[in-house]
Amino acid sequence: MKPSFCIPADVPSHAHALFTKHYHRFTKGTDHILLFAADHFIEHPVKDLYGPTIDPQARNPQHVFEIAAASNISALATSLGLIARYAQAYSTINYIAKLNSKTDLIPLSAHDPYSIALWSIEQVMQLHQQGIPILGIGYTVYLGSEYESSMLNQAAQLVYQAHQQGLLAILWMYPRGKYVSHETDEALIAGAAGIGCALGADIVKVKIPEKGKNSAIQGLNLITQAAGNTRVICSGGARQDESAFLAMIQEYMHQTSIAGFAIGRNIFQLPQDQAIRLTKRISAMIFQKEQ
Repeated sequence: MKPSFCIPADVPSHAHALFTKHYHRFTKGTDHILLFAADHFIEHPVKDLYGPTIDPQARNPQHVFEIAAASNISALATSLGLIARYAQAYSTINYIAKLNSKTDLIPLSAHDPYSIALWSIEQVMQLHQQGIPILGIGYTVYLGSEYESSMLNQAAQLVYQAHQQGLLAILWMYPRGKYVSHETDEALIAGAAGIGCALGADIVKVKIPEKGKNSAIQGLNLITQAAGNTRVICSGGARQDESAFLAMIQEYMHQTSIAGFAIGRNIFQLPQDQAIRLTKRISAMIFQKEQ
């Protein structure tokens, strides 16, 4: 069963209208979500931007802003620094300010992942008050990392602080670290989604399960059940064949209770015209549930 819209109790009464406005603007009044994820400029500054099948323009941050401005998306999720640099020129885009990031230059074999906030809610609100349409914040938690307690603490506080300002709160919930043997195990991802709800998140971003006793569709329904009244969106994952990617989106949108997708590489690694055409097709599937 799809969860109904919920104003969390930590959103003060004076911010109810703003929170509701942000949610309906984010979901376009459909309860569905297409998040254009572009936090790779910090997260994966080499492997996501260089390669024989990656358009060279992908290295320029303006590329993702051009795609987002011409496409029907919920929001562009990127670092607050890039929002500060580009949003005045791209004021029609809705934004999710990603507050923490780390590079992938230190391998997991050397160090468990640890990603702390680089920006604060106060800094988000400074841009918001200038008229930049920041609808919410994003934060990644690496469950199973030896540093998970610090990230859990920071995530909980940022969710609460975001709600106090009428902002949406999205948590990237990723099991990862030397103690995690199967990051895409359905039970583990379901647990991660439930933790996201327990932290107060409005939306959790998770990977599609690839390991477990059920099919991916059954696994996703297990995950959305575990998330309670927190909405679930799935990572688009690594670049794949366009027709197969569209077929996957259609299948999961029609046969599971997920709210939508957060897609990055399958969009921004393409030439701009192709990326815009693909994003428009995806948005029709997600917001209009086209067959």
